[in-house]
Amino acid sequence: MNLRDIIVVLCRVSEPGNVGAVCRVMKNMGLSQLRLAGYESSQRLDAEQILARAVHSEDVWKNARFFENLSDAIADCSFIAGTTRRRGQNRKNISMPPRALAQQLAERPGPAAIVFGNERTGLEDAELELCNAASHIPASEVHPSLNLSHAVQVYAYELFLALGQPLPVKGEWQAMNQAEIASLVDSITGALEKTGFYRYPNREYQARFLRDFISRAGLSESEGRYFKEILTKAALFTGV
Repeated sequence: MNLRDIIVVLCRVSEPGNVGAVCRVMKNMGLSQLRLAGYESSQRLDAEQILARAVHSEDVWKNARFFENLSDAIADCSFIAGTTRRRGQNRKNISMPPRALAQQLAERPGPAAIVFGNERTGLEDAELELCNAASHIPASEVHPSLNLSHAVQVYAYELFLALGQPLPVKGEWQAMNQAEIASLVDSITGALEKTGFYRYPNREYQARFLRDFISRAGLSESEGRYFKEILTKAALFTGV
């Protein structure tokens, strides 16, 4: 499954601003399929308010599909997850957090729907019954209810990590791999040897120590190069 297979379904949403915010977070995380259940068309929602919040993601709203009920909205999906923090006899005894859900979806074919309920009442029992699994966002018991768009953002982020191919960000920390570490350790111990540091045959022991130490420290490649330059310059100052 990939991000194109993920469908975000909003049931009986009441706040146009929330719909616009959902469009934006979907676009942020590479999701494009939005469906609204409980509506026959977009005419019952204020498009102006939606577009005001859907910054640079107007296409998500314009391509949204509308269904009279949830059953119709998910009819073509192979898997449906209903989001809810409430449990009960008719509300799925087993639930999984967003990360576990995203990982499960990554291993199966699509399409799949993530269903969100009304802002005030959430998913009704009958709506959750139509879903194959329940999912919840772990939150403080003091105030566990999330804003609709915030909830969609959490799921969209986890889906993006599990199903997407995040591009590297300039300056993003990435630890050295073992081959790079081995090269750095060889340079460090080589520089130390030139200074006459190893009067006894313990270079091999220190190499193992430095390898494990640098691995645990998680140095980036640029930090490793800088560390190497420091020791190389230190060796030069010895007059070697």
